Order: sequence, then C-alpha cells, then structure tokens
Amino acid sequence: MTDSGTAFDPQAPSPYAAPPDLSAFDDEYGTVQPADSDEVPDGKYQARVHAVKLDRSQKGDPMLKWDLIVLSGQHTGRHIFKNAVITQASLPFVKGDLKTLGLELPKLSELPNHLDQLLDHALEVTKRTKGEYTNVYFNKRIQVPAGEPIPSGATPF
Repeated sequence: MTDSGTAFDPQAPSPYAAPPDLSAFDDEYGTVQPADSDEVPDGKYQARVHAVKLDRSQKGDPMLKWDLIVLSGQHTGRHIFKNAVITQASLPFVKGDLKTLGLELPKLSELPNHLDQLLDHALEVTKRTKGEYTNVYFNKRIQVPAGEPIPSGATPF
C-alpha cells in the first residue's frame, strides 16, 4: 500500500455503478449566489447580540466571546465576532460593554448568572482592523423599528 498524500485515491473505482444524478439541483444552481466566506469589512453596523459565552483565552485568561448578527445593509445576516479578554487592564472596557447593554453588576463574579440578559439587544457597533488584529466596539444600544425582522442563525459556538 502506498501513501499518495491525499485523503482518497481519485483513480480508485467507485463502489456505485453510476455517478449520482445531480440534475435535481440544476434549476436552483443556476440562480444561487456563491457563499461569501469573507469577513464583514471594517465599518459601522447595526447588529444584534446573538450569543455570548464566558470562556478562556489561549493563555488561560477569562474572556467573553460575542457573536453579533448584522441587522441591516448589504451584510444583513452576517456574523461579527468579538473576543474580550478580561484582565486588570481591560476591565474598564468590559464594564463599558456590559453597561452599554444595560447590565450593571456590583461584582464581575456575578456575570455568569446574567449572560442571558445580554442576548437579543440591538447595538451600533464599529469594526476596525489594524494589521492582524480586529477590534469591535459597542457604540450604543439602538431600537430596531417595529415589524422589522431580526435575522436568526445557528449559534457558531
């Protein structure tokens, strides 16, 4: 047996008598747009807090992982992610994000019991990339006009 360096041998015969019939997808394939896997570009966005999770950074520091969904514009429905590592130096920023979302706690240790209160808030956020680092800033809470749908999606973590 030789190692060809691939996950499968493209020359090996298929165990099926004939290749699968893909014609059932022809009509939709002609009109569907390719998935866009690029990140949302830098700028200001209206977004909704879809998910927030308390986790640890690679160095072991506590951090908040935010998943925001863009509510309007050409990137509607796309995700913006924010990782906020919690250190002594970042405490004012973490506290500011929580306050922007209307959550004021006497002690940060109470945060795990209040994560659900951070969900579904609409925000104006700014995304800025400098070199290889991306920062997402929570500018202010906003009101989503009545009757305007809020995109939903699967939680990525």
